[in-house]
Amino acid sequence: MSKEENGFYQVFEVFSKKTDTSSLQHQFSLLAPNRDLAFIMAKENFFRREQVADIWVVKREDVKRMSQDERESMKQLNKDYRETKGYGYLKKKWRQYEQEQLTEKDIMGGGDK
Repeated sequence: MSKEENGFYQVFEVFSKKTDTSSLQHQFSLLAPNRDLAFIMAKENFFRREQVADIWVVKREDVKRMSQDERESMKQLNKDYRETKGYGYLKKKWRQYEQEQLTEKDIMGGGDK
């Protein structure tokens, strides 16, 4: 909905973080005449209900969403090489290596390992 369609108000999306290290989560949408008033309304809503570390307020029209064609093209990309399924044996191998007893010769660099 653009500003012309609904008159005076614009739609804003509100995101929040519970802690500094948590990720942003979408909370709700609100109608406000401008960004500053939307931010004040979001703060009032949160401080009345729960404690948050950060609040983000964004105009809905400024949020870009992928189209159906873009989503379909992303499915076509093969990214199997980025998955680490083939390295599951390394944890066991590292544990065996850590449990081996090192001799003085191994420490000084003369070991046969």
